[in-house]
Order: sequence, then C-alpha cells, then structure tokens
Amino acid sequence: MPELAEVEYFRQQWDPGIGGKIKLVECNPKARIYRENSAKEITEALTGATLRASFAQAKQMLFQFSGGRWLGLHLGMTGKLLCVAKQPERGKWDHFVLRQASRTLVFRDPRQFGLLRLHIGQEPPAWWTELPPAILSDAFTPDVMNAFLQRRAKSPLKAVLLMQERFPGIGNWMADEILWRAQLHPEIKSGKLTSEQKETLYRKVREVSADALCAIAGVGGELPADLNVNIPESWLFWHRWRDGGHCPKDDEALQRKAIGGRTSCWCPRCQRP
Repeated sequence: MPELAEVEYFRQQWDPGIGGKIKLVECNPKARIYRENSAKEITEALTGATLRASFAQAKQMLFQFSGGRWLGLHLGMTGKLLCVAKQPERGKWDHFVLRQASRTLVFRDPRQFGLLRLHIGQEPPAWWTELPPAILSDAFTPDVMNAFLQRRAKSPLKAVLLMQERFPGIGNWMADEILWRAQLHPEIKSGKLTSEQKETLYRKVREVSADALCAIAGVGGELPADLNVNIPESWLFWHRWRDGGHCPKDDEALQRKAIGGRTSCWCPRCQRP
C-alpha cells in the first residue's frame, strides 16, 4: 500500500492540470472506488469545473476545484495517478479520468481498494481538517508522541507505529526502517522505552519521513517504472524484501515475523530484544 512519500509523489502527478478546466469526466460506474459517492454525482459536480489546487496528508489526497468542489482520493493498495499529454482511450483499470484541453488526468486502480469522496462547500471537508498532525509538522512533538506511546504501553512498538491516528502516512516498510535506524526491536512494548530510546525514536520517525519524501516524492519528472529507484542500498528497504537478506550495517541475516498483523523485518544484532 502506498505510504507517505508515494502518496505525495502521486499527488504531484496531477499538478500540471492545475488551472485547467475539466471538459469531460469519464468513469467506470461499477468500480468499487465509488462506494461513497456515485460516479454520476462526481461527474456532475466536476464537469466544467477548474482544478485549483492539490494537497496530500498521510495516505490521503485532496483536490480543490472551482465552485466549492473538493475531491478526496485514497490510493488503496494499487492506485496511482497519471497525467498524459494526449487524449488516449480509457484503459481497463482507469476507473476515473478527467479530460482537459491539452492533457488527461487518470486514476488507475487495478484492485479497486482506492476511494473517491466528493465534498461541496467553501471550506475543506471535516474528514480532511480533522486528520492528525503531519509527522514533519511543528504539531508533532516529542510530548505528543510519548503520550501516545504511553496510552499504547502494552502494544508492540511496530504495531503502534502503524497506527494512523498518531503516525499518519507511516506504513510497513517505513516502520521497519525507523526501528532499524533507532536500533529498537519491533516487539518491544511501547511502555518499556527509556527516555533515551524515546528521543531516538522521535528523531528517526521524522528522519525517515523526510528521507522518504526526498528520495521518492522528490524525483519529479515522468513516472518511473520503480518509484524507489532513488533509495540507497544503505537503507534497510532493499534488503528486507530479499530472500536471505542481510543487514546493510553488519551483514547479519535478517529475521522476519508477523507483528501486529504485518510482516516485520529486523536485524537481530542491531535490534536486540
């Protein structure tokens, strides 16, 4: 599932369309992405509107259109946004297409776990404004993080990092990367961290978020075949996926186990229980 940086990258793909009028909306009305608002509702609201701005927060996106129209978009597991200069036919998995005079904005989602949400009003929808503070914002402080850890004191730290109400945008690979850099075992209970470990965790949560945004969302240009091309080999990222993968720090064989319902990967030497 796309995480913080992937979502920001895909948000940028529709930015060339900002300032352009939507001449035609094409939908697959049977697609599951319309389970909150129908394809007809969205088509009627956006046809003739102008795309004004785009925003990303956690794993969600928001697009502002003229006339107080707002479109929320969640990529789900396989969703992606594309902007193409031509006017191609709508593809099999292109369940939502916005046609402008000189470009086409596409939402492609083979597995249809994504979601579109329409809001009409002068202000952004409540479900957007009530999202938790972004990890790189001033509102995400050590005190805020520590208080949340204490409320989840008996939960494994890996599971807590995946809780979107406090760590918005953090997914499986980012959580593993954070714990590996912080040298914390994924099964350690959140309430057992020392003050020093909490300080380290806070720094690494923000560090990995910033590094991921730079490496993935900062690539710009055309959509690459692999969004992760700029991630260095020195990260845990590449090694955690490989069979027989080894820690890039000390070459120790990596271990894997399901923690909090998600497969976790760690180095038994760097991250002792």
